[in-house]
Amino acid sequence: MTTITWSIEQMSCYPQELGETDVVFSAAWRVNGTDGTYNATVYGSQGIAPYTEGQPFTPYADLTQAQVIGWVQDAMGAEQVAAINANIEQQIESQVNPTVVNPPLPWVA
Repeated sequence: MTTITWSIEQMSCYPQELGETDVVFSAAWRVNGTDGTYNATVYGSQGIAPYTEGQPFTPYADLTQAQVIGWVQDAMGAEQVAAINANIEQQIESQVNPTVVNPPLPWVA
């Protein structure tokens, strides 16, 4: 069984936007997977839905990783999130059951 973990590595913000400070508009994310022996990773960045005046606003210092991961995944859509998770699974499966191998050269001791 593969354990998949999403994390946020960096956020880009507008210093001032619609009367708020440090308004996040993009996040760099990483998805790691492991089956306990093999590991895989995918990373990228995702624009986040723009803040609009009157929406609830969480100050930058009060943001949680789970909240920002939710924003990223919402912006991606369920199909893209599933594709990224499947990519992790496939990377690990390729390590467990490789389709190509590179054995050592038989003439090298």
